[in-house]
Amino acid sequence: MKLAITLAALGGLCCLALAQAPAKERMVVVISLDGFPAYDLDEPKLPIPTLRSLIENGASARMATVNPTVTWPNHTTMVTGVRADEHGLLANGTISRTGAWPPVKVEPMIAKEKMVHAPTVYDAAYQAGLTTAQVDWVAINQAPTITWAFSEWAPAEGPLEREMIGKGAIAASDIENFTKSNILFRDQIWTKAAVYLIREHKPNLLLFHLLSLDSVHHQFGPKTLAGTAAIAFVDSCVAHIVEAVRAAGMSERTTFIVVSDHGFKPYTKEIHPAAALAAVGLSGAVYVLAEGGTAFVYFDKSQAAELAPRAIQALKGAEGIDRIVGPDGFAALGLPQPDQDPQMFQLLLTARDGYSFSGAAGGPVTAALPQQGGSHGYLASDPDMDAIFIASGYGVRRGAKLQEVANIDIAPTIAKLLGVALPTAKGKAIPLE
Repeated sequence: MKLAITLAALGGLCCLALAQAPAKERMVVVISLDGFPAYDLDEPKLPIPTLRSLIENGASARMATVNPTVTWPNHTTMVTGVRADEHGLLANGTISRTGAWPPVKVEPMIAKEKMVHAPTVYDAAYQAGLTTAQVDWVAINQAPTITWAFSEWAPAEGPLEREMIGKGAIAASDIENFTKSNILFRDQIWTKAAVYLIREHKPNLLLFHLLSLDSVHHQFGPKTLAGTAAIAFVDSCVAHIVEAVRAAGMSERTTFIVVSDHGFKPYTKEIHPAAALAAVGLSGAVYVLAEGGTAFVYFDKSQAAELAPRAIQALKGAEGIDRIVGPDGFAALGLPQPDQDPQMFQLLLTARDGYSFSGAAGGPVTAALPQQGGSHGYLASDPDMDAIFIASGYGVRRGAKLQEVANIDIAPTIAKLLGVALPTAKGKAIPLE
């Protein structure tokens, strides 16, 4: 009952006397529920009481994603307001050239200033004199414009981690070998960190990211009992955040924005492009980086005239491959050209429904799995890749009717709520009032 009253207050009071509250007295809390498909919100008996209350007291919509439909590119779009061809994230980290075999590797630990090639809304907020915080956000390592950080890796020597341990908010043992802890436990610790930040620091902008739903969907697939249980779990984490805002006396001055980064599709067969390439003698010459519903094909550009047709010929008949896209099709997908970004591939493979790409080199080209899995990375034009958008609280009119929004609109929306400028964003602020 307390939670329902709090959310009703958020919806009812946001546009009254506090409509002109200075940004330094407000909070925008962005909650990303990784891997939450938009279609799940159409299920009336989904066990999400907290999210339902936020929706009832605010606004919601399906949210279009960008290519590649994986975690880091889409999270980066949500804080920059631009697509991957501008912000520079094509995978869950920077794709670096190795000068050896394999020719590329994905590096997640590179500093944000080198990884993200566009201004972010948290940069703008910090430069405007506001405070910023992040818990398990991505592409944000060593970001100088984040005031408080509790990272995905939660190092014991981190300033915020030390502060929380010193005040008894978490135990030192909680973050010992943290990356090896199960993902449900890590989501609980990240939730404790977000609650602590709200209670002790009241950041003007908090970026908060939960991972367990994505992990469960990968292992068991969407629309399963396991997936539903994970959705209920992340909803309970959101409830802790809402309650923390109430306990901090910030209910009337806080905007909640709940998003996801991509949807999910079930699959029962894996495609092994490396096996098809090996069959025609291209091992060591053509490399494939699998990204679920798509795969990136790399080869030496100086040998493209020879290698491209051979690779296409080897792959085009493989079961489960839908399209082979060359550089002439990249711009329409929001992707840079190979000569514009050293991370870029020469070909893009897309998978049919029911299939997902794998980097496995051995075995058959296409293999049936013993049980269903789940994947993303399919083209953003696939409605199953649509994400969720929920807004509630300060600056959000209860019952606001929204058409489908795009995740390039999230950063401009945050900027408007905080009263800061982000002129580089290509999206537009979502009309919430």
